[in-house]
Amino acid sequence: MAERGGEQRLAAILAADVAGYTRLMADDEAVTIETIKDYRSRFLNHIETNGGRVVDMAGDSVLAVFASTAGAVTAADRTQRELGPLNAELPEARRMHFRIGVNLGDIREDADGTVYGEGVNLAARLEALAEPGGIVVSRSVFEEVKGKLDMDFENLGTHQVKNVDEPISVYALRGVGITGARGSARKGKALALAAIAACLMALGAWLLWPDAETDAETLPLPDKPSLAVLPFANLSDDTEQEHFADGITEDLITDLSQIEGLFVIARNSVFTYKGIPTKVQEVAADLGVRYVLEGSVRRTGDSVRINAQLIDAREGHHLWAERYDGDASGLFDFQDAVISPLTKSALDACRCV
Repeated sequence: MAERGGEQRLAAILAADVAGYTRLMADDEAVTIETIKDYRSRFLNHIETNGGRVVDMAGDSVLAVFASTAGAVTAADRTQRELGPLNAELPEARRMHFRIGVNLGDIREDADGTVYGEGVNLAARLEALAEPGGIVVSRSVFEEVKGKLDMDFENLGTHQVKNVDEPISVYALRGVGITGARGSARKGKALALAAIAACLMALGAWLLWPDAETDAETLPLPDKPSLAVLPFANLSDDTEQEHFADGITEDLITDLSQIEGLFVIARNSVFTYKGIPTKVQEVAADLGVRYVLEGSVRRTGDSVRINAQLIDAREGHHLWAERYDGDASGLFDFQDAVISPLTKSALDACRCV
């Protein structure tokens, strides 16, 4: 393994990915690749124009570092504003919305340009909190740019994110994202009425739920049963059981993905929610699925218990729930014995609704 070197320094970090990318690829891989190449070239132009350097553009992700916090936020804003009208010209099911997070924190940089550190990790967590087409920044970024940029931010309150001990304060840039794009597309009286209604709704939501997150647009559902298997939670004190819980999740995804007529979200997409408190409806909307399968693993002595439940996110109710008990001395045999009925039950429930 290469040694991580370089001096620690402060930098603005921009992290981005595409909401619903797995679904887009499954629907039409060739068109999706063509679109993301075009969009990333525009993203790259704004990054470089504003003094940034791209660290990685693998898959649907973008990671860049900036010497200037204002440069990072400006690049993010101009990218979203350029991509908004392009998406408006596409069929709704083919629109490609980036989610962007910007953080100001410490990084270490290798000779090959790779960057590491808490600042990078937090930028990725912020990105996951952004709505499709939106931009979320940390408090450090907000404090750095307020009064310097002609931009308006909304306080989204504090959020607990994975691998960060303390809750973080989060701010969203107004006027971008699904909500902002819709508002800017309207003209004349319709625009004024929409803006007034949005302001009244936002005010009411702030008064009643000051820490509520901005709702993301529900992605169009595939024309067949669609399912996301969330990472099973390890409820045991033994961290070694984390591997078993992950194994259950991965095997379920693998088995379900092999069934014709069922659309299943890939492992890499669902594992971004591991260890992060989430609402099933928000996960389903973000991933573009109707059903969510979630569960937990608990070990006490030599006994293992697995709980699983299938939820219809659109209707907001449980379709099916089951509990499986077994002997911890044969975990892999037990896992194999559990996977088959879980898979069959989940498939039957999805197809019968």
